[in-house]
Amino acid sequence: MALVWQYGEKSGYESWKGLSWGMVPLLGGAFCACTWHFFYNSESLEVLVALQAALTVIGNATMCFAAFRIYRSSEERSKNL
Repeated sequence: MALVWQYGEKSGYESWKGLSWGMVPLLGGAFCACTWHFFYNSESLEVLVALQAALTVIGNATMCFAAFRIYRSSEERSKNL
C-alpha cells in the first residue's frame, strides 16, 4: 500500500493514491481472517467470517473504482500529449 502511495506521489499520478485507499477494506478483511484462524476458528468469533466477506466485497468495489479512475486519468493524459 505504501509503495502504491509513493508511486502516486513521485510520478505525479495522483489517481494511484486512490488505489492505496481501495486496499484498506481488503486489509481489514485479511486481519479478520488471520484473527479468526489465530484463535483456531473459535465459534465465538464467527462474526469475523461475515465481516471478512463484507470487507472483501467492499474492497473489490473500491479497487474496481480506483482502477477506473487510473484508467480515466491515463486517457486524459494521453489526449493532452
